[in-house]
Amino acid sequence: MDIVLLNQKFGAPGRIVFRGGFAGYPTVVLANKYGSAEVALLGGNVLSYRPTGHAPVVFRPAKKDEEYNRGDKFHGGVPVCWPQFGNRFSKELPQHGFASKMVFDVRGTEYTEEKTEITLGLRSCDDTRATWPHDFDLELKVSVTMKLNLSLTTTNTGAEPFDFSCGFHPYLMLRDRDAAYVRGVDGCECILANRDGDLGVRNGDLRLDHAPDDVLVLPDAPKHEFAVIDPGLRRAIAVVSTGNTREVVWNSGEDTPCDHGNEDWRKFVCVEPVSDWPGGRTLAPGEAYTLAAAIQSTMENN
Repeated sequence: MDIVLLNQKFGAPGRIVFRGGFAGYPTVVLANKYGSAEVALLGGNVLSYRPTGHAPVVFRPAKKDEEYNRGDKFHGGVPVCWPQFGNRFSKELPQHGFASKMVFDVRGTEYTEEKTEITLGLRSCDDTRATWPHDFDLELKVSVTMKLNLSLTTTNTGAEPFDFSCGFHPYLMLRDRDAAYVRGVDGCECILANRDGDLGVRNGDLRLDHAPDDVLVLPDAPKHEFAVIDPGLRRAIAVVSTGNTREVVWNSGEDTPCDHGNEDWRKFVCVEPVSDWPGGRTLAPGEAYTLAAAIQSTMENN
């Protein structure tokens, strides 16, 4: 993928810039008066998001972008999980699917005074059919407005229905995990991700003074809203989503992933909109499904 050609066709000086990036593939920087974000074409992963005047909202490992190879796990940013979330839907697929290991095409860019956006796409091909024998079109839109906005649309382009699940996996930056908590979970049915049993209804906020791995079963509603309250950075990070039936709250604890440094587990929590868990959903030929999320940081006044 030629960076010069990408900038000529899709770039805009000061607003949309392609450069060398993650694992040797291009990264695009989206910027405007509201902030900036970096998106890797490998996997469509949002590597960073920083609103103007704020600390970074998205956690990323200290390991350098060029030290990664295609296929390596990246424990940071906002990975796209598709066509499965986790590994409970299909044991034949990689955990969290294969989209994060594929190179997305650039389908278009757009910018106005209020928005800077890129549209990425992935279609079924011989490589994907070797792992998952279905025809599909996957389109990812990422934009910077007053929020970071993500939209993932799955379309069945084949002649047969298929089952799948998907999710966004945002790593949200914290000063100290143990002092933070998640609001919006009160009254939600909650199950533990590594068990089949139902743990009942959650009461009150979810404190993050442990390594949570909770799956929240969401009510039928037009949108779902959660907020991570971080006293250390004196801010709240809102995560608003549509199209999902689950929300996962996760932190690795001291079982630190290999690309994290010491104590990095204290610096993030993942609040993840998920289409379905542990099962999937069926998409008929010609049918489309969209999972969307917005992330916004708000600072305390005092």
